[in-house]
Amino acid sequence: MSRRPAAEMPEQLSLFDAEPPAAAPVAEAAPSPAGALGVKPVPAAPPAPAQAPMTHRHPRADREIRLGECQVAYLLRRARRKSIGFTVGPEGLAVSAPRWVGQGEIEAALREKSSWILRKLAEQRDRQRRLEAARVEWRDGATLPFLGETVILVLDPRVAGAVLNTDAEALPGVPKLTLHIGLPQTAQPPQIRDVVQSWLQRQARRIFEERCAHFAPRLGVRVARMRLSSAQTRWGSASADGSIHLNWRLVHFGLPVIDYVVAHELAHLREMNHSAAFWEVVRSVIPDLEDRKEQLRDPVLPVFT
Repeated sequence: MSRRPAAEMPEQLSLFDAEPPAAAPVAEAAPSPAGALGVKPVPAAPPAPAQAPMTHRHPRADREIRLGECQVAYLLRRARRKSIGFTVGPEGLAVSAPRWVGQGEIEAALREKSSWILRKLAEQRDRQRRLEAARVEWRDGATLPFLGETVILVLDPRVAGAVLNTDAEALPGVPKLTLHIGLPQTAQPPQIRDVVQSWLQRQARRIFEERCAHFAPRLGVRVARMRLSSAQTRWGSASADGSIHLNWRLVHFGLPVIDYVVAHELAHLREMNHSAAFWEVVRSVIPDLEDRKEQLRDPVLPVFT
């Protein structure tokens, strides 16, 4: 079961900033009658200086073009191909063109596809902002998602390893789950990260095994082996020998999403394809699979660095 890598492929969102509305005209003050006492009319404010166009720059850019209100610096590659191709990724715009195509023709093609290019560049910029926001500061009080809820990390040298506390009465707007980590307040970020990651992987194995045991009899299949995966582009996979791999990062999602992926991979033990028959097998235990599948379409997970 494929998924998009966290930051290596263009995303398919529908975000694009609309142009700001034009400023309303300033009405001129009527002249005061002769001899009247009053405040002198305030002169109109000078027009605001024109803003610099938004810039999208590829780190290895060797060409530049103005598309609408944006200045786009892009990487041009000459290749053995029959047409001009565009790729918008985390670094920006890259253009592949046949060796015989002139620069004028390339720029004409860029202008023709400018709406698509600008939309994808805006989507990538937005995604990079969200990825930065998802970067975890490994310290006391940091938060991360677990089974669809937010967990607060608490450095607590009184415990061994990591212990999840679910009994706390949370204040409004404050997560109720706390993960107590057996480290002192002086612990370094890599130490905290490693303890938390190990705990999450143990929880993932326990939960996945429970859900496999729940769904396998209902689907009429037998799981020979279940292994955790750290794949960058797959949530899970299944083999004809009865073994399945499930990405441990699924533990960040709620149980309904985990159940969908588990059922998806178990269904492959009956139908090793994505035919209509396969989807009927999945739907027999996950009737609302489309809603759950949608939650995996564009996730931004905690960054473990």
